[in-house]
Amino acid sequence: MNLRNMLLCAGAAAGMMACTEAKTDEGPIIEKPDFHSSTGIFDIDALEALGRVSAVQVSPDGSRVLFGISYESIEQNKSNADLYTMAPDGSDLKRITRTASSEGNFCWIDGGKRIAFTYPVDGKPQVFVMEADGSGRKQVSDVEKGVEGFLFSPDGSKVLIVSTVKYSRDAADLYPDLPKATGRVIDDMMYKHWDEWVTEIPHPFIGSFDGNKIGGLEDIMADELRFESPMKPFGGIESFAWAPDSKSIVYTSRKKEGMAYAVSTNSDLYLYNIEEKSTRNLTEGMMGYDTNPAFSPDGSTLAWLSMERDGYESDKNRLFTLDLATGTKTDLTADWDYAVEQFAWAPDGREIYFLSYRDGVMPIFKMGLDRTVSVVAQGECDYASVAPQADGSVIALRHSMLYPNEIFNIAPDGDVKQISEVNTELLSSLKMPTVERRTVRTTDGKDMLVWTVFPQDFDSTKTYPSLLYCQGGPQQAVSQFWSYRWNFALMASNGYVIIAPNRRGLPGFGTEWNEQISGDYPGQNMRDYLAAVDDMKKESYIDPARIGATGASYGGFSVYWLAGNHDKRFAALLAHAGIFNMEAQYLETEEMWFANWDMGGGAWNAPKDATEAPDYGAFWRKDNATAQRTFAMSPHRFVDKWDTPIMMSHGEFDYRILSSQGEMAFNAAKLRGIPAEMVIFPDENHWILKPQNAIMWQRLFFRWFDRWLKPEAKTEAEK
Repeated sequence: MNLRNMLLCAGAAAGMMACTEAKTDEGPIIEKPDFHSSTGIFDIDALEALGRVSAVQVSPDGSRVLFGISYESIEQNKSNADLYTMAPDGSDLKRITRTASSEGNFCWIDGGKRIAFTYPVDGKPQVFVMEADGSGRKQVSDVEKGVEGFLFSPDGSKVLIVSTVKYSRDAADLYPDLPKATGRVIDDMMYKHWDEWVTEIPHPFIGSFDGNKIGGLEDIMADELRFESPMKPFGGIESFAWAPDSKSIVYTSRKKEGMAYAVSTNSDLYLYNIEEKSTRNLTEGMMGYDTNPAFSPDGSTLAWLSMERDGYESDKNRLFTLDLATGTKTDLTADWDYAVEQFAWAPDGREIYFLSYRDGVMPIFKMGLDRTVSVVAQGECDYASVAPQADGSVIALRHSMLYPNEIFNIAPDGDVKQISEVNTELLSSLKMPTVERRTVRTTDGKDMLVWTVFPQDFDSTKTYPSLLYCQGGPQQAVSQFWSYRWNFALMASNGYVIIAPNRRGLPGFGTEWNEQISGDYPGQNMRDYLAAVDDMKKESYIDPARIGATGASYGGFSVYWLAGNHDKRFAALLAHAGIFNMEAQYLETEEMWFANWDMGGGAWNAPKDATEAPDYGAFWRKDNATAQRTFAMSPHRFVDKWDTPIMMSHGEFDYRILSSQGEMAFNAAKLRGIPAEMVIFPDENHWILKPQNAIMWQRLFFRWFDRWLKPEAKTEAEK
């Protein structure tokens, strides 16, 4: 077997990445790789060499843009981010950190004179500050359990710190005479999240800041030790908002535990008065997720994102405002049939800028308080952040299927200028694929957008193998997204035509289209997939005998279901982190609202003090026709019809969809005599994050599909 050295930084072969790593007391610094392509196409090595731009922060006076760029070291098997600043026109680029670990949670303080950030000390993140040019770096916090996030008050005298408090009982709590016992005692639900056992939960602490040291930290939820803020597993510092006068703060929390926590998405926004140490619920009676609070510049109005229905995590994200003087709540998006993903107040407080998926892309919009919506910037791309400026311009991150995040400046007249060039040189040296829109008629007579991605130097007189991409979520957009694992440009560069349908259940095409999938897992959205494949098979350049299907999470479920219901359309399949046995999944997953809503088709309407167990979406509920229909169509019930080579991959730290799902599917395929391969990552979760594992996964991905869809090519398995 002719395997290339995975430690790319140690190699000097053409196309490899030679890493020049400076040494510090903390260890080697990961620098931009010296990458030169030996193939001229976008391959795995090129993907790993890209710089990853994140978290754009504009200084209060608008004169500087602060952002991070991370690079990966295959040798160290990790990535590292450093900080940079530049002018809003892209000039005067300066690197202001060069360290062995990543600066995180960075932001401007002191009116833009200084920058605050987190950095690990003895393995625990602490808050540091430095001058705007990177000098004068010093540690200002010493929090025992580390700092997960922070937010300075507008006047700079106070700071909110997110750290953790103990949640669960361990063996030492119960039996101190058994110091080596490791058993976890569990007596209620919600004991794990995604990839961790819940032993500690985050709480907000508020303290003082004198410019040199953070002190006097107090837990503002000290009397509510069983409740978390921000909410796990993905909540961050966006869960908090300081009032402009620095006298109060709004925080997000789902004040439930155990069974109620596991079946409910009903979070609320709480206003905490620092002087009075009092708390008031601002969203009492609003039953879904309420998140991402943000005060208007004058402090008179609070805006936030709100979902309507309890238990539905993919409900429409509405943009609400609250007049703090009158208590009047207004849904600004009542007439807007799309979900709001992010938003930011205009500096004058008269408009709100926001991002929203629409028609397969994510533009920037702005809305007046009179609900009038206009487009700020759009194209065949996704905008990923929005920062409106006082002069009417907007600084934003943007990406597409063909390039990762770069920073753009949108002028008041709509002119769009790219102001960062992190990956321009690398990508311009390669032949890249092309992307086209395609409209496909579905089996129920609807028009569906299908993205098609073609290999570099595509020749329509030739025939190509193709891959159907099945999206996860299940309600996540197939927009112009950029992924470092499900990368369409990489797939196409390997000689495949990619078919990526915006099937039923995806945002960006109205609420009805998005919601149709709930309670109909193996229904219309599967017919949408097959309609897209059948439509593409009409093209002479598609070889109907060489079509594969792949996807992760719900996309993995889709692959498993299609394995028994595809009528010879596919010649090879690959599922990552997919649901195979829905009955097992209902009892294995950690967030019950997800299974109840999607498999049972509705919300839990029981009162807060209900003693009746909220198992309405369970497979044993014979009175729930939706649940019975869903479980009857579980992929494992169609294994007798499997006839196609299939590969499974999974991470053992995946607690949303356990690796046992992939193992069951693999065993079923082998018992059926079907060619199958499985890769289990013992140190990964729902995603594959470690650099060497990511490269291994990509190699196995193409090895598998090349074996079955490129019969003319020898594969590593045959060498």
